[in-house]
Amino acid sequence: MIKGLHHNAYRCRDSEQTRKFYEDFLGLPLQLAFEIKQTMTGRESKVLHSFYQMDDGSFLAFFEEPDVSFEFKPQRDFDLHIALEVEHDQLLEMMEKGRQAGIETRGISDHDFIHSIYFRDPNGYVIELTAKTATHNAITFNSATAHDILAQWQNTKATG
Repeated sequence: MIKGLHHNAYRCRDSEQTRKFYEDFLGLPLQLAFEIKQTMTGRESKVLHSFYQMDDGSFLAFFEEPDVSFEFKPQRDFDLHIALEVEHDQLLEMMEKGRQAGIETRGISDHDFIHSIYFRDPNGYVIELTAKTATHNAITFNSATAHDILAQWQNTKATG
């Protein structure tokens, strides 16, 4: 049985620039970093793996591998984003902090069940800070409706 998320891992361009964003700006403490000099299959490597802890005990993790090319493509919010939960009063505070730091900042977007602001980290990933609204649980904990909507989508997406 799955107990929860331990970590999500992403590539990064530069571990120190990534640390400045996640630790100094967002406030997620760097809890673990280690170099991987050889893979489990015996392949030589030069990789730094770093972990930033969230309040629930889970982590965002990053791999820097400077000697291997990786295409950091611009991402739209619909393509790839990382959504992190905060208290509602932190949204305006973090939005102002992002603007003061010269970080691309957008929001506040009202999604009915959550309110969100958006940043770009040094790797180009979209980071969403989100706060639950009063309707959050009523909207999100409705798997019967979610299954119906998915089935309808599957039936109609090809026909427009």
